[in-house]
Amino acid sequence: MPWPRRISLAIALLTAVTIVAVCALTPLTAVSAEEVLALVMSVIAGTLSTCLGLFVSRRRPTNRVGPLLNLVALAPPLLTLFDTYAYVHLSRPLPGAEVVHQLTAGAWMLWYVPVVLLVLFFPNGQLPPGRFPRLVLYGVLSCMVAFMASAAMDPSPYDPPFEDYGHPLPTLPGAVIWSMLLPLLGAFMALLVCSALVMLRRYRAADKVERAQLKWFALGTVALSGTLLLCWADYLLFGEVGILIWVGLLSLCLGVPSLTALAILRHDLYDVDRATSAVVTWGLVTAGLLAVYGTASFTGGVALGRGNAVTAAAVTALVAVALVPVKNRVRRWVDRRFYPARERAVAAVGALERDVHHGLARPEQLEEVLREALREPQLRVGFLLPGGTEFHDMAGSPVPRGSEVRLAGRPIGVIDGPCPREVVTASALLVETVRLRLELRQALGEVEASRSRLLKTGYRERRRLERDLHDGAQSRLVSLGMALRLAQRHLDDDTVDVDGLLDQAVDELGAAVGELRELAHGLRPSSLDDGLGPALEALTVRAPVRLDWRLDGHRLPDDVATTAYFVASEAVTNAVKHAEATSIAIVVGDDGHGKLCVTVQDDGRGGADPVKGSGLSGLGDRVAALGGRLRITSSPGGGTTVEAMLPCVS
Repeated sequence: MPWPRRISLAIALLTAVTIVAVCALTPLTAVSAEEVLALVMSVIAGTLSTCLGLFVSRRRPTNRVGPLLNLVALAPPLLTLFDTYAYVHLSRPLPGAEVVHQLTAGAWMLWYVPVVLLVLFFPNGQLPPGRFPRLVLYGVLSCMVAFMASAAMDPSPYDPPFEDYGHPLPTLPGAVIWSMLLPLLGAFMALLVCSALVMLRRYRAADKVERAQLKWFALGTVALSGTLLLCWADYLLFGEVGILIWVGLLSLCLGVPSLTALAILRHDLYDVDRATSAVVTWGLVTAGLLAVYGTASFTGGVALGRGNAVTAAAVTALVAVALVPVKNRVRRWVDRRFYPARERAVAAVGALERDVHHGLARPEQLEEVLREALREPQLRVGFLLPGGTEFHDMAGSPVPRGSEVRLAGRPIGVIDGPCPREVVTASALLVETVRLRLELRQALGEVEASRSRLLKTGYRERRRLERDLHDGAQSRLVSLGMALRLAQRHLDDDTVDVDGLLDQAVDELGAAVGELRELAHGLRPSSLDDGLGPALEALTVRAPVRLDWRLDGHRLPDDVATTAYFVASEAVTNAVKHAEATSIAIVVGDDGHGKLCVTVQDDGRGGADPVKGSGLSGLGDRVAALGGRLRITSSPGGGTTVEAMLPCVS
C-alpha cells in the first residue's frame, strides 16, 4: 500500500476516535443550543470530509491530496473536542483542562492551514518547482506554530464562561504578546496571498485538464477567505463569534473537500466556468444582504436599543425580495467581467446566425468566427455525418473529441479546443446547418460518382460484349457460313465430304448458341424467368462451396428480383474468389416495412473494402439505382456480411 494512503487511513482513524470522544463528552456538559448546533455541524463536516478523503486516496493512492483532505476533515472534530473538554471541566474537574485550554487559544489556525497545504500541493500532490513554493510552505507552518505559541502565552483573562480559568503555563506581558500576534497575523494573511500566487503560477503552466481541476479547486478555496471575512464581520457586528462563522467554517470543511474530490476524479462533470459565475453572483448578492443586515442591525440598535434583530431581519428580507430580479443582471455583469471571451464568442455566434439568416454570411464560417472570438487559432470544429462514428472538419480531416455539440439529445459535432459550454450550446444550430449541408454535398458527390461509375461500367460492358461476340459467337457464325458455302459448291462433285461439313456446321451452330446463351445469362439469367428462388438454386448448384439459402415472401417485381440476384451472385463470387470462404448463407425476406432485405454472410477472412473493389462499388451503384441501400460489414478474420435493402416489395 502506498504511503500516502497509509497516512490517509491513519488520519481517518484519528478523526473517528476524536468524533467518538466528542460524542462521549458532550452529555457531560451543559451547553447552549447554539453550541450543540456547532458540535453537530463539526461532526457532520468531519465525517463527510473523511469519507471524501478516503475515497480520493483509494482512487489516487499515490497522491498526497488524499491525506491532506483527511487533515482538513480532522480540524472540526479536533477543535470541538478541545472546547468540549473545557466545557466538561466547568462542571467536573478534568486533568489538564486549563493547560489544554491555554495551549489551544490560537488553535483556530488549524481550520485554515490544511486548506493552505492543499492549495500548495493540489492537484498532483507535489509542490510546484522553484524556491518560492517551498518558502511559502515553511512560512505557513512556522507562522502557525509561532502564532499558537504566542497566543498560549497571552495573560489576558478568558471570555465567559471560562473567566475563572487560570494560566498554568508561563505567560508574557500583554503588550509583548500583541506586538507578536499582530505581525504574525499579518504575515499569515500575506502567506495566504502567496499561496494563491503559487496556485496561479501553476495554473498558467498547466494543461487543459489541470486547468479545469484548478478552477474547481479555486471555487472551494473561496471559502478560506470568505470564512475569515465572516468571522471578522460577525465579531464587528455582534461583538462575538456567532453563527455566521460556523456557516463559513462548515462551507470551508465541506466545500473544499467536495470540490477537491470533484476536481481530482470528475473535473469534466459540469462546466466549471458556469459554476464559477454562479458562485461569484450569489457571493455578491449574499454580501449585499449581509451589508444590509449589518447596517439595519446597527441602525436598529442605535434607534431602538441593542439586540433588535427583528428590524434587521425584516429589512433584510425586503431587500432579498428586491434583489431577486437583480440577480440576472449581476450574473451578466459577472460574465462580462470574468469571462469576456465567452461573452464575446456568444455574441459573435449570434451575429453569425443573423447574417446567415439574411444571406450575408455562410454557416461554414463558424470555425473562423470562434477562433477569432476566443483567441484560439488552433480551434477546430468537427461534424458527425450520417452513418459515421468519427468527427471530420470541412476538409474531411478527422477532429479529436473535445466539447461535444448536441441537438435534441444527440451528438452532431465537436469543438476541439478551449470553448465554454454556453458557446458550444449557442453553436448547435450553426453546426447542424453545416452538417446538413455537408451531408447534402456528400450525397450529391456520391450521386455524381455513381453516375460516372455507371457510365463507365456501361461502356466497359459494351466493349466486353463486343469482344465476346467478336471472338466467340461471331467467329463461329462466320466459320459456319464458310462451311455451308463450301458444301454448296461441292454438293454435286463429291470432292468434299458434305456430310462432315454439315456435321461441323451443326456443331458450330450449337457452340454459337451456347455462347450467346452464356452472354445473355450475364445480362439476365434465364432462371429468373421462373422467379428468384430457382435462380438462387441454380447459383447454389454452380457454387464450389457450401451455400445455404432461404427465401421468405411471395413473387417479386422483375427489377427487384434481378437486383437481389446480382447482389447474391456478386457477394458469393467475392466470398469464393477473395475471402476463401468455406460456407455461405443467403437470406432474402421482407423486413416488414415495405422493403426487401437481401443478406449474404460468409465465414471468410473478411477485410473487404467496397472503395477498393470495383465489384462491390458497382453493386452499390446497382442497388442505389433502384433506390435501395447497401451495407457491408467486414472485420478482419470475422467474415463478411453484405446487406441490401431494396424498396417496392409487392
